[in-house]
Amino acid sequence: MITEITALRPEECEPVPGAGLGALVTDRGNLPLESVEVTAGVCGLAAGVEVVQTFRNPHEVALEATYVFPLPDRAAVTSFTMEADGRVVEGVLKERGQARADYDQAVAEGRRAAIAEEDRPDVFTIRVGNIVPGERVTVRLGLDQPLPYEDGAATFRFPLVVAPRYVPGAPLDGERAGDGWACDTDAVPDASRITPPVLLPGFPDPVRLSLAVSIDPAGLDLREIRSSLHVVQEEGNTVRLRPGERLDRDFVLRLAFDASTSLALVPDPGKDPEDGSGEGTFTLTVVPGPAQVTDRAKDVVLVLDRSGSMTGWKMVAARRAAARIVDTLTTGDRFAVLSFDTVVEGPEGLGEGLSEASDRNRYRAVEHLARLEARGGTEMLAPLERAAGLLASGGRGGRDRVLVLVTDGQVGNEDQILERLAPRLAGTRVHTVGIDRAVNAGFLSRLAGIGAGRCELVESEDRLDEAMEHIHRRIGSPVVTGLSLEADGLGLLPDGVSRLDSLYPGVPLVVRGRYRGAAEGSLAVRGTDVAGNAWRRRVAGSVADGPATGATRAIWARERLRALEDRYAAGDHSLEEEIVAVSLRYGVLCRFTAFVAVDSRVVAEGGPGHRVIQPVEPPSGWERPLPPAAAPMSLTGMAAPMSAAPGFAAASFGGAPVPPPAPGAAAPRSVAPRVAAPGPRPRLAGPAPVAPPAPAPLGELLAGELRGLREAASLPAADRLRHLEDLAGRLAALAVSLGGHAGLEALVARLRAGGDVEDLWRETLEGLEELGRTGKRRSFWRR
Repeated sequence: MITEITALRPEECEPVPGAGLGALVTDRGNLPLESVEVTAGVCGLAAGVEVVQTFRNPHEVALEATYVFPLPDRAAVTSFTMEADGRVVEGVLKERGQARADYDQAVAEGRRAAIAEEDRPDVFTIRVGNIVPGERVTVRLGLDQPLPYEDGAATFRFPLVVAPRYVPGAPLDGERAGDGWACDTDAVPDASRITPPVLLPGFPDPVRLSLAVSIDPAGLDLREIRSSLHVVQEEGNTVRLRPGERLDRDFVLRLAFDASTSLALVPDPGKDPEDGSGEGTFTLTVVPGPAQVTDRAKDVVLVLDRSGSMTGWKMVAARRAAARIVDTLTTGDRFAVLSFDTVVEGPEGLGEGLSEASDRNRYRAVEHLARLEARGGTEMLAPLERAAGLLASGGRGGRDRVLVLVTDGQVGNEDQILERLAPRLAGTRVHTVGIDRAVNAGFLSRLAGIGAGRCELVESEDRLDEAMEHIHRRIGSPVVTGLSLEADGLGLLPDGVSRLDSLYPGVPLVVRGRYRGAAEGSLAVRGTDVAGNAWRRRVAGSVADGPATGATRAIWARERLRALEDRYAAGDHSLEEEIVAVSLRYGVLCRFTAFVAVDSRVVAEGGPGHRVIQPVEPPSGWERPLPPAAAPMSLTGMAAPMSAAPGFAAASFGGAPVPPPAPGAAAPRSVAPRVAAPGPRPRLAGPAPVAPPAPAPLGELLAGELRGLREAASLPAADRLRHLEDLAGRLAALAVSLGGHAGLEALVARLRAGGDVEDLWRETLEGLEELGRTGKRRSFWRR
């Protein structure tokens, strides 16, 4: 029997307004985050920003809402408030463990509370507890950020979504650190905190977004304003985002004007600039003049990410970028190309090490790059260690060593990568090229920073040619190296000056620091130019005024905290107390502290009856794969959609999709996908060249020294003294490779001070044991 199927008339099948795949519409809405408002004021090369997030409880019982969101990686978060039912509660910055305890106690007692925590330099989490049914709670974050300036343009970048990140390592047992879709692993102990669930594509716009930027050139000649990715409206000196945009990509403004060399002195609030007893913050900006860039011979290793998250336009852009880098090499250079996902591959026919940059070899490399397609997981550590090994084994003096990484940076094991690479990158410049509309800028900036290189971000194919022109100049030799700072009449505070990197063409040198005494004097920057001649630039200071000066102190503190946190990530766990002290003194949020706001009024007896983690948008420009589904939120039969395509687990994470629990069930540990279960380590295609072994973590190195010390305990006193002298040399070198380590440096100083061999031997044993214990402390985010 054949039944005729009659087509519906158009008016019979009109879609429900705003409906999308997996949508569920209720009178009260379906997700707790109702709106995000960003208001920024740009003044010269700094911006003050207020972020307002409004949460609403659509359920019948009290709610705790969790939102994982990004902020600019160099921004200093300095204030936090909670508003509800006409009450405003100011947040207090506390040590992170204490802030969590205060929040948990308040929520358990039925009081409103909110907490803001930093999980990565550009990933933050807010929890708002005891939102009563139908109520709105608003949280406000105040932050200050510097604007990077290169080649005549400053960039204001504000990220709007945390993209899914690849999580390597073996799953950990015990309590999870967060409520995300990934398991915590030995490589990423807080993976469940940085992996919020992702909405299905097509889900109706769940969050109302408002973003406005007012621009004050601060006396500079503003020639042009360009917006990337978003459509904007200009109203006088204010740029507004077009209504209806989604939180799925970075907002980027580029402001073209000419910066100038200056030394701005900003006394601390309440201090007279002429008062010699106060302190203040300085910002030194040195704009390089025209310089002749030499074609100094160099060894270059190009590492290209071809993992699953690079699917689509990103893979096309990455191939083009990598090919352009290879084409810029000259016959005096040597190079290698490594492409990676879960394996590491190189071009056929180029040999096992660095190859001469002949026309034939460059053609082979470009041909290899042209065939690459996105696949697999982002196992980034192995190829970077391999690249560092190739550069270290180059063996020729007088050549620049350059590592270039092309990636979207979407990995969760940033700290592990930095810890393993930092000791191996001495003498190597590291440049990173981030390709994504929601790039992991924090990690790529940190990686470039430890290699004294540059980070270039590419958010669209339209921007690629401009970005590659910048990168071409960066890969060449810097115009000035070996920079140092001299003060004349300005009392610089020790350990208060930011790191001086090399001076590159088109990129101003920006140095921030603290001073004591009157706001007067000058600074001189010294170095060596490309011709080997001495280079010097003196800049007289002047007291700065205007609205941007209030941000100077906070921006310096954030920069100082990030430098300390990177050293902590590289293995120096003795810095924890100093990091907390700097954060609390200057009122700037970091990974060891948190803002907490607690209301005194009890509004929900027994605490929240429901907990929800806000799902985020799929990043714009991403094609599948996406993360696996998380456990659905449910209450009295109403499930909020917070899932995505399950193929991501199998395609890119090496795991299998896991079915969600039954409606109303809690999310057991087994619901989360087993991300990157232990398996064979990434391999090189073809015969692998011999490379230096990867450095052991700090704890393992100290344990080895401790064993050697105990085994030598029976030697004669003279031999033991020589053993201690050799140990001092090894520990000093290790401290240098870590960028400084207070505990190691103190022990080296004690060893070199000499004394009775028995006392020295005992104190060294105790010192190594204590340093080993600090390396085994429980991670601060899992307290």
